Amino acid sequence: MTILHRPSSSAAADPAGPTQGHPFTDLTPHVVLDALDSVGLRGSGRILQLNSYENRVFLVHLEDGDPVVAKFYRAQRWSDEQIREEHAFAQELAAADVPAVAPLRLTSAHCDTLHSFGPWRFSVSPRCGGRAPELEDPATLEWIGRFLARLHIVGQRQLFTHRLKLDGVSAVRTSVAWLLDQDRLPPEARIGWQRAAERALDQTEQAFRRHGPLTLLRLHGDCHIGNLLWTAAGPHFVDLDDAVSGPAVQDLWMLLGGDRAEMQAQLGAVLDGYETIREFDRRELALIEPLRTMRIIQHSAWIARRWDDPAFPVAFPSFESPAYWSQQTTLLHEQTEAMQDEPLMA
Repeated sequence: MTILHRPSSSAAADPAGPTQGHPFTDLTPHVVLDALDSVGLRGSGRILQLNSYENRVFLVHLEDGDPVVAKFYRAQRWSDEQIREEHAFAQELAAADVPAVAPLRLTSAHCDTLHSFGPWRFSVSPRCGGRAPELEDPATLEWIGRFLARLHIVGQRQLFTHRLKLDGVSAVRTSVAWLLDQDRLPPEARIGWQRAAERALDQTEQAFRRHGPLTLLRLHGDCHIGNLLWTAAGPHFVDLDDAVSGPAVQDLWMLLGGDRAEMQAQLGAVLDGYETIREFDRRELALIEPLRTMRIIQHSAWIARRWDDPAFPVAFPSFESPAYWSQQTTLLHEQTEAMQDEPLMA
């Protein structure tokens, strides 16, 4: 944890913003404290940077009151309207007693949830800890199923206006074309990966066509074990940064792991809980492997788009190697085969 001695004024921080380097070059601990000062929150000088690749997130101890979590958004990822829509969804969930940590409306900031300091946009949330859920426990999976059903009941009230829709493969095809145009792949891996990606996306597109029109609702969008925290009161989300409009199954499939029999048992437990609260369209189970395929490709594109951020080469050291892209090619071949199998049943 960083401990700073606060200056008597904000003169130590330059809100003019980053002048070179990656988007967070000049986001120093002093700037974080000055940003909080600007919305009426005086930090004690104790700051801990939390794990986050996409944004920068800090646990900040205050001179008066409980610690808060300050989240600084990556520039040019989401518009202000998209961020505010995410915040409004979190507050709607909290109002419906669905465990999700909503950003604070700060009176000193005109009761807004999205604030700015120089070039940075940020939000402030209460600290809410927890541990990873025990996904090998059927009772835990049932509880998570009930939790997600309650989230989806709120999510189905309306769709997002500004945030993304997860309703087909067009965005993923754009990512494939971008990766190839940027020459991100080693020459010896390029053709093999391109063919595997195109074949897998053809299968994915066919799966969406077979399904027909999708029932879309507001989702968490990135519901894996790292984004789901557990306390004695059960599961909760602390972040909705990837919230989208999409099919309900998107919030279920990332909880599944292991071989087919293990995933089928896990899915059964999740749906046992889910369907005590909300009906689930079993036809969406045929979209699990197509959605997984899309995520595999988009994950590589995401790393490539963030490669100028020093955190990414450290976190993904093999990304530019032939071995990485060979592994991705193999994964896409496996996904093409998986999409030809019968969908999971529960």
